[in-house]
Amino acid sequence: MTDPAWPEYPCDAEVDARGLSCPMPLLKAKLELNRLPSGATLKVLATDAGSQRDFRAFARLAGHTLLREEVAAGVYGYWLCKA
Repeated sequence: MTDPAWPEYPCDAEVDARGLSCPMPLLKAKLELNRLPSGATLKVLATDAGSQRDFRAFARLAGHTLLREEVAAGVYGYWLCKA
């Protein structure tokens, strides 16, 4: 999923949750993280403003690392490293 608005940042998997309302972006990310090995990086794109709070809390509580967080043109990007 290459998007010219987003700079390239290494990831092992991607979830496009644009257009989905809370809690779907987080649920889709959790499902994908379950399939990935420890240390893998997941990129998530979402348009729900509440996803900022959700992804920060999720990473902290689940022990994952939120490597990067960006906002561009109403799209929120998150890069999570699986614990």
